Amino acid sequence: MSKPNLTIQVRSVAPTTVILDIHGEVTGFGEDALMDAYTQASNLGARLLCLNFGDLAYMNSSGIGLLVTLLIRVQRQKQQLRAFGLSEHYRQIFELTRLSEAIGIYTSEDAAIAAA
Repeated sequence: MSKPNLTIQVRSVAPTTVILDIHGEVTGFGEDALMDAYTQASNLGARLLCLNFGDLAYMNSSGIGLLVTLLIRVQRQKQQLRAFGLSEHYRQIFELTRLSEAIGIYTSEDAAIAAA
């Protein structure tokens, strides 16, 4: 069985804003890392979670599924989910899968945080 090649650093940048710095591969094997990071962010009081894909090496359909699961959890908790640092390839995938309609896509961390 493959091992997850995903680490996520959780950074609080404001009292209710948390950045999840994604490093590596977002696949089905990364579920524990992603959900643990979400729990940590929520425990910090996050109302806005920003996914930093700047160091994303790879994402497959199972990884997209994990993002959908995360989105559902975020919506149930009345939190917001935004993303930045996506390559053009993954930005297109977000658009094709319509994830971009539910997760705001921004060009930078500052833009994701500042968006109303």
